[in-house]
This record gives sequence, C-alpha cells and structure tokens, in this order.
Amino acid sequence: MGLYKIADFDPDYKDTFQGNDIKGMGVYAEGSDEKVGTVGDVLVDEDGHFRYLVVDLGFWIFGKKVLLPVGRSRIDYNVDRVYAIGITREQAERLPEYNEHDVLDYDYEERVRGTYRTPVDTATPLESSAALIDPTYSAATAGYQPTPAAVNPTYDRNTYKYEQDAPLFNLNEQDHQTLRLYEERLVANKRRQKAGEVTVGKHIETETARVAVPVEKDRVVVERVTPADAGRAVAPGEATFREGEVARVEIYEETAEVRKEAFVREEVRVRKVVDQDTVEAQDTIRREELDINAPGLPVDER
Repeated sequence: MGLYKIADFDPDYKDTFQGNDIKGMGVYAEGSDEKVGTVGDVLVDEDGHFRYLVVDLGFWIFGKKVLLPVGRSRIDYNVDRVYAIGITREQAERLPEYNEHDVLDYDYEERVRGTYRTPVDTATPLESSAALIDPTYSAATAGYQPTPAAVNPTYDRNTYKYEQDAPLFNLNEQDHQTLRLYEERLVANKRRQKAGEVTVGKHIETETARVAVPVEKDRVVVERVTPADAGRAVAPGEATFREGEVARVEIYEETAEVRKEAFVREEVRVRKVVDQDTVEAQDTIRREELDINAPGLPVDER
C-alpha cells in the first residue's frame, strides 16, 4: 500500500481536472474562516485515489508540514480554497511532521490517522491504533463532535484498507459533488492537398509565309527612226556596205533568293502565386445548460 505524489502518478493530472490545480490553494478552518496553511501537494494510492493533502501550516505552526486526510477536507474551486473540517490547532500540533524524503509506512500513517481519530479532549497517545470515535460519523457534521464507539475497532497492518477509515478518506458526497457542463465548438484546420498539375511546354506549328521581292530584268528596245537628212545623197565612197556587222548588248535580270533565319520572338516565364480566399463552413453544435429544479428552496448559484 504505497502513496505517490499526484504529479508522479499522473503528470497530466491537471487535464483530468479541467485545468484545476489544488496545489497552492489556501487551507482554512471550516466555520472560523481562519487560514491554516497552504496545500503543497496531494498524495494518491496505487489506484489514483486521493488520500492526503500535504498542508504547510505556515499560518498556524511555522515551518511544519502535515498530512490532511482527504475526507477531512472540502474543496471549493469557486474561491480556490480548501476547508479543513474538524481540525484544531491542538490536533495540528500533535500530528507527526511530514517530510517528503521519509518513507510513509503503515506506522507513520497510523500516527496520523490516530490523531484524527482521537477527540481533542482525550489523552490517548498518538501511537494508539484504536478508534475512539464512531466510524459512522460524518466528517462534515457541524463542529465535528464525534461520538464514542460502542465497540472499538482494531486495525491490522496486514489487512488494513482505507475503507476502514471512511470518515477520513471518503470524499463527502454532499460537499464534493461536481457536475460538468460540456459544449461543442467548431475547430477549423487546414489540409494542403494537390488540386491538379499545370504543364507548360512548346510545340512547332507550320504555316505558309509569303514575301514580295522586287526584281529587275533588262530588255532590249530596238527603235527605227527616220533621220533628219533622210533622202540626202551621200558622197562617193562614204557609203560602206559590210555584211555581218553586229551590235551586241548584254541583258541582265535579278532573281529572288529566299532563305529562313530564326529570331527570338518572346520569352515565357512560369511561376506560381498563392491567392488568399475564405471558405466558410457551418454545422450544428450542442451545449449543455444547467437546469436547477428547487422550488421554494434556497440555492446559491456562483
């Protein structure tokens, strides 16, 4: 039967209690509203059940830490307070000091339990393991006035269970009822997925192109004209008749020479940009509301 610090037993214990952390809460005496100390830690058993609150009694007894059985506490998360039920300064002085480096064995716990079992006006030593109060008492009874038990139960280290000290370790159902109200919320996330693929390439198209090239061609023009002195007789010997006399004229022409050359027409640059858009989604969500049915009864809702 071992005890563990709550953070060692469950590092995520705060999530279990919806972010509420009992450690650091002020401890006050039930009824008198007098500050007793501060909760330094919580000890749980192998099954995770709350067993003790480690209370620093700096406001009552400087420098002393003691164990407060969870059944002797009332936790009020609304004001971040823990109320110690039925504990007196005299009992606190008689409690064995808690040291986290010491082994919490059965004998040590019996000294603690024995103090809480023992009424203030008795002189029974701390080591007594006999219960001097009725094990059926309610720890939340006003003023905590235990009644003597008709038969004193005995405790055995080999068979002891916390259930035998129900007033010390059972959470008082009347003072510790919790009703959680849940609501649903829309949680939006984004997932990047491939929507498609754009390929940019090139291909060759052919067409018939026409170009007009002006060219020049030589041609011979033969003109026959009548001279001004036509019909005039020439002197003897002036006229020479020759056969085979030829006039030569060279004829030229231009021809079109067409060839193809490649030129840069344009450049194509490929890049991508991200466009921003807003996508709206809606769904039906649920929320729990508190229904209080207490006709004519006083209810303090905080």
